[in-house]
Amino acid sequence: MTATAPAPEDPPKTPPDNPPDNSPETSPKTSPDNPPDNPPETSPKTSPETSPKTSPDNPPETASKNPPKTPPKDPSLRRSLALWKAFRHEQDDPGTCYALLARDAAGQVERYGGPVAGRVVVDVGGGSGHCTAEFRRRGARAYLFEPDVRELGGRPPAGAVLADGCRLPLADGAADVAFSSNVLEHVADPRAFLGELVRVTRPGGLIYVSFTNWLSPWGGHEWAPWHYFGAERARARHQRRTGRPAKHTLGHNLFRVHIGATLRQVRARDDVRVVSARSRYWPFLAETVVRAPGIREVATWNLLLVLRRCPP
Repeated sequence: MTATAPAPEDPPKTPPDNPPDNSPETSPKTSPDNPPDNPPETSPKTSPETSPKTSPDNPPETASKNPPKTPPKDPSLRRSLALWKAFRHEQDDPGTCYALLARDAAGQVERYGGPVAGRVVVDVGGGSGHCTAEFRRRGARAYLFEPDVRELGGRPPAGAVLADGCRLPLADGAADVAFSSNVLEHVADPRAFLGELVRVTRPGGLIYVSFTNWLSPWGGHEWAPWHYFGAERARARHQRRTGRPAKHTLGHNLFRVHIGATLRQVRARDDVRVVSARSRYWPFLAETVVRAPGIREVATWNLLLVLRRCPP
């Protein structure tokens, strides 16, 4: 999974009355086979044109014409084992790991919201664009919004935009699907981030949000599970063992986000309905574990929220 950095201090600004010329709302003719000629003019650092060459840091925007084999049932032991095996090789084979995770996530979106073909999907904080590429392979008009140019990699998807997830350069209701995978724990203001995902989703649209909560065994990311004994101690241990500083720093690009507080926030809103709140990776009892206060903060591992935007 690609971790994204927190929003930049001075995010690109786009006046609400003047959305980007090629945003999802204003460029309905774009498609995976006809990407925008120019990315939305929301930042002077918008990504360069892409090359047909691919690599783990440069996922293809469209996959082979032959669709992948039928994915395992979700949730199921077979699926969880496949994801776990891929995670074990995240460092030495990130392309395979992230491609599998992208297929799995896109499949979840379609199971909850129907086929994405022809629909506008905004991938917020999607790093180098593996999920964007998978949505485009399935026929969606998918757009990547990423706040950190370093996370985009060498050749991000065409039309990728540098943008703060809390201030997206999109009109209200521009997206059919707002998608965010493993980003919320890297955002200083999760409430504002969730509110922005809701804002840009049309009434009846789907919002997909997953994140690793702080008390999860993986809450400290590369220095987990030692974060249970203190963040600074865990970071120091990581540097001693690897010889390099940790990527994440608590309070800078990693934050204490909890399941209970997040559920209370979304359930208090009158503009969304919770379709599912579940463990993203568990092979069984995926929704049951989230209903157990206290236990869920450790056992859920990674929370998946699927929300439906309510009519005004």
